[in-house]
Amino acid sequence: MSFDPVAYKQAITAEWQRTAEGWHRWIPAINAWLAEATELMLDGAGVKEGARVIDIASGDGGQSLAAAARVGASGEVLATDIAPAFVALANGVARRMGLSQLRAEVMDAESLSLPDGRFDGAISRLGLMYLPDLAQGLSEIKRVLRPGGRLAAVVFTTPEKSPFFSVPAKLVREARGLPPPPPEQPGPFFLGAPGRFAEGLARAGFREVREDLVKAPLRFETAKECVRWRREASGTIHHMLRGLDEAGKEAIWRDIERAMEAYETPQGFESPCELLVCSAVK
Repeated sequence: MSFDPVAYKQAITAEWQRTAEGWHRWIPAINAWLAEATELMLDGAGVKEGARVIDIASGDGGQSLAAAARVGASGEVLATDIAPAFVALANGVARRMGLSQLRAEVMDAESLSLPDGRFDGAISRLGLMYLPDLAQGLSEIKRVLRPGGRLAAVVFTTPEKSPFFSVPAKLVREARGLPPPPPEQPGPFFLGAPGRFAEGLARAGFREVREDLVKAPLRFETAKECVRWRREASGTIHHMLRGLDEAGKEAIWRDIERAMEAYETPQGFESPCELLVCSAVK
């Protein structure tokens, strides 16, 4: 079956609409897990006081808040996401925190309704690998950056480096008889192969491309807690389980929990995770 980007966007948007609140409930743990990569990303994008920054596929804006703290009241952060539920959450947090420099808008990363050269920096945390047309997305990001503006993004590397994410998906595919996704299909590890993201940036016309690997082990008290997070906050797994009855879904979740118990230690649950922070200049 050929890949349908329109159907894919509709499906993934619907799943994130459904799980946005769950993701937001877990954002303190997510921010702690991604803290080092987030700081490296903000550095790579040149996010500093007074800067104008766009956040692509921003989710509920966890990293947008970090950017807003850096740019201060004299700067600007625009968080963009295709899921309205995420945008509403980000705007709600900005209002509650009194951050006039941060706002969020519903926007497709492949078609940004923004003027050319508007921003000094662009960031994206675990978002760009889900774009059906990465070249178009990078072209749009480049268009809205000023000359000399910087892009920095965080993505996963390869599946075996982040088993907390790859093993559950593998178990779902095996249980449902689903084939592995084709290499050209967007997904969590789409940009993780060595050099793939950097090559995409170079083809899009970016220069001074840099890649940094970050070890970001995922920690919870127990494997059960990790699985609860995935159940409440993972649009990907729920999308793969569509059409299965509740008993079938529960059986798979039990298998996932048993698999995750392999990463329990006397100090708690810890799964390896490897991230790539890629930065470049327009």
